[in-house]
Amino acid sequence: MSRFGLLPDPAHLLGHDEAAQAFADILDAGTSEDEIAEFLTALSDRGETMVEIAAAAQALRDRLIPIDAPKGAIDVCGTGGDGHHTLNVSTAVAIVVAACEVPVAKHGNRAASSKSGAADTLEVLGLDMERAGRLAEATLADLGICFLFAANHHPAMKRIQPIRQKLARRTIFNLMGPLANPARVTRQLIGIARPGYVPVYAEALHRLGTDHSRVVSGDEGIDELSLAGGNEVAVVNAEGVFMQRSHAADAGLPTHPIEAIRGGDAADNAKALRELLEGAPGAYRDAVLYNAAEALVIAGAAETLTEGVEEAAEAIDKGLAHALLNCWIAYK
Repeated sequence: MSRFGLLPDPAHLLGHDEAAQAFADILDAGTSEDEIAEFLTALSDRGETMVEIAAAAQALRDRLIPIDAPKGAIDVCGTGGDGHHTLNVSTAVAIVVAACEVPVAKHGNRAASSKSGAADTLEVLGLDMERAGRLAEATLADLGICFLFAANHHPAMKRIQPIRQKLARRTIFNLMGPLANPARVTRQLIGIARPGYVPVYAEALHRLGTDHSRVVSGDEGIDELSLAGGNEVAVVNAEGVFMQRSHAADAGLPTHPIEAIRGGDAADNAKALRELLEGAPGAYRDAVLYNAAEALVIAGAAETLTEGVEEAAEAIDKGLAHALLNCWIAYK
């Protein structure tokens, strides 16, 4: 037995079966919390591989509580943990893309390392989290949007959360959320906070299977497409992983520094999101348009980023996105 108890020693790269068993033991309470903490720390220090990420995600998928989703539903989600404390870009993108008639099964959580997570901001806007969770399948079918609060769909994570909070550092579980969407979507825009890790993460997603997804990371280490500089983009489909670069100019948008979309607490972020949907111009709008355009291309609702920007802007300027948010909040 290794110093990690039943868990293998991460000093060596884990094969698929070994990794699958390790994460089954972790999620099924087959090993102690101290052993889990040491294992996750050692794995993070060494650097997780594509095989390990895929095995961990599959273990989480096998234990989630699923919902049914319409054909063509997508998710737009970031791993978080980038430390930039930006406004809630992916949350706004989800609303705008849904207003473009692409069903969005938004997977998210409360803030972990940021000041306001998707759930925190939506709650301040007036979305009842308990009701939104209970009616997620219905709102996705009727309105084309839902919020899948991670805690409601991943009971196996309940014992892991205190361990993660105690460690107060990035572990493989920071990467799991986007790879274990309860709606089992096969089209995704996933942002991660490590540009150099995009190919590894994308290969894990390819191993798990996807119709068309993109993994993106801004050069500044931001978990979304950044307007400040360049972006690493991995296009993932059944054929493999294809790397490319993307810049704001590719979408016909201006550049903005990261500081221009710096957020605050849930109240601040909710106010900014509401103003955005009411047509407020600026860096936040441009960041949302850029990422929404990428999501629309993934969904097959736009041919190019510039076309996607036009569609997203129209959904905002015609009040469609704002109206959708209000309908979602009022849904019973």
